[in-house]
Amino acid sequence: MSAHDLRDVLRERAEAPAPPNPHRHDQIRSRIRRTRLRRGGVAGAAVAAAVVAGVSLIPGAAEPPAREITAAAEPATELPERFTADDGTEYRRLVTAELAAKGGQKTSVTVPVSGKPLDVAGVCAGTFGSRPPSISVNGKPSARATSLRCGKDMQLSPLVVPEGATEVTVTFDTKVSAYSCVSERKGGPCEPIKPRWVAWDLAVYEWTPPAEPVEPDALKAFPARLGGMELAAKAAGLGDEDRSFELVVESPGGKLGLEQLCTGELAPRMRFTYRIDGKDTGSTASCGIWKNGPFPLAMSEHAVPKGERVTITGKAALWGAATNRPVRWSVAAYVK
Repeated sequence: MSAHDLRDVLRERAEAPAPPNPHRHDQIRSRIRRTRLRRGGVAGAAVAAAVVAGVSLIPGAAEPPAREITAAAEPATELPERFTADDGTEYRRLVTAELAAKGGQKTSVTVPVSGKPLDVAGVCAGTFGSRPPSISVNGKPSARATSLRCGKDMQLSPLVVPEGATEVTVTFDTKVSAYSCVSERKGGPCEPIKPRWVAWDLAVYEWTPPAEPVEPDALKAFPARLGGMELAAKAAGLGDEDRSFELVVESPGGKLGLEQLCTGELAPRMRFTYRIDGKDTGSTASCGIWKNGPFPLAMSEHAVPKGERVTITGKAALWGAATNRPVRWSVAAYVK
């Protein structure tokens, strides 16, 4: 039995219910009220503290009263020990970490590696623009770890570790580079970024790949017109590995737009790169997820020779492991 399995067994036994007694909590509350009335406010506070601490000061009580749940007793993290993703994949928490709500915070955790895929999870109480932590493994930036978006809903990001590793050190750091800056207006000076520091609750999970590939939902069709342009060509695929594709189009006005859609639990991890007539566009596009409402327009636009055929070659790639968790994807080229 591994250390993690032993910890799980001990935790389950510790949290097992006490012998059944449907009236036990009512009896305890009644005794506490009587004691408070008899001993006054100061003594009552002492009794309440003893109850929270799990110590009985009530005469004749055979067992200490059940510990009351208070705000102070709540767990420091909102991240669950175990959960099941929407596609049925089981997740188990390995370690937790916290970052305080002030600048330049950094913390490291030691993570056991069993060979199963790993994800980083995070929640924070900040606002849009809050600085997400950078993630490194054994001192090297995790190039495939996507940025965690600050919010109260748990975000997941793939964590890639060296092949064959049995243990790694994962470091979370919210320090901003001295060279990071942003212009407030077009042509204006580049001012140093003023990050909004927030407290983060973080964890590393391992997940067990499904026994069989999970079938993603069908994709909605691309609109015939989008952003003032017409649909000219499209390609689609399904899988949990990298895929290449090719589109050939002709633009009367010399304007080309590229869009992409995906379905599947890991759809946010799909990335696309494009070359137009062999020339790298120099950008990486993420995948839109369209279930209802307006089309999630995020078109990248490119200038191409007017009235000439151009060949678009591209690659669809998933960040992190995706065993038996395929993504259904489609790309479209629009012209004007």
